[in-house]
Amino acid sequence: MKIKFYLIITLLFFVACNETMDEPIPASASLMVGKWKLTEAFVSTGGPQYWIDVENGQELEFFANETFYSDRFTECMDGIFSIEANKLLLEYTCDGFNSEAENNDGFITYNLEFFSNYFMLTPTSGFLCTEGCSYKYIKQE
Repeated sequence: MKIKFYLIITLLFFVACNETMDEPIPASASLMVGKWKLTEAFVSTGGPQYWIDVENGQELEFFANETFYSDRFTECMDGIFSIEANKLLLEYTCDGFNSEAENNDGFITYNLEFFSNYFMLTPTSGFLCTEGCSYKYIKQE
């Protein structure tokens, strides 16, 4: 009887742990709505990649009407966003604003991996990291 009890408890523990593991979910514009803050960066200085904490990281806010606010550039802080096949496209809409991070179509683009309370961005336009880099944004309350 005790063995069955311990087996049931162990099984429930593993099921509960598997349900709480954070796995990527398909990104959508509605999931992006809210305030997000850059907290970590996955970088390399010529060797293996590693995570570093980011103090006073960039803030992004996405709105239901598919506009966004960003404090990345002081010259322009808002624009339009879209998500296409797990790619985030940001188009800053200030007159005369150009960034070296834009592609030929005027978008700053990222591969997007979305989780329950954070997302990861990997640049796909502008200056690309030679050894690769990713940025983690945490949902703000």
